[in-house]
Amino acid sequence: MWQAMARAGRTSDWKSPELARYATGNALTTITRSLYADHFNHVVTRGTPKNFPQITSVEPPKAPETVMISDCGDSTGTSKVHEDSGKQVRGDDPGGRRSIKAEVKKQPDGSWKVSQFAVQGVGTC
Repeated sequence: MWQAMARAGRTSDWKSPELARYATGNALTTITRSLYADHFNHVVTRGTPKNFPQITSVEPPKAPETVMISDCGDSTGTSKVHEDSGKQVRGDDPGGRRSIKAEVKKQPDGSWKVSQFAVQGVGTC
């Protein structure tokens, strides 16, 4: 999901169909709203975050329908820039390692998608 978001962020393509391959519900809404805001403000994202996801729980254990994932994502090397000038957006987060928690749910078609996530501030892991 994060890689799809990074690809969409290069042009702030909030309508990218790739996003819905990996996210649904609250997670998809959060991502598309963020990308739409960037699109509206003529801002794009440069760089790609690094992720280190680990499964922390599965429910139910014998036939999982929900998986919880923890990550210490690294946004160092990513930045938001003005589309026309390429200059970094004032007040843009400097990037770094941050705690991420995500809920991934099995979909009726058998695929797995992130349904919700929470990203903490830089330095939280």
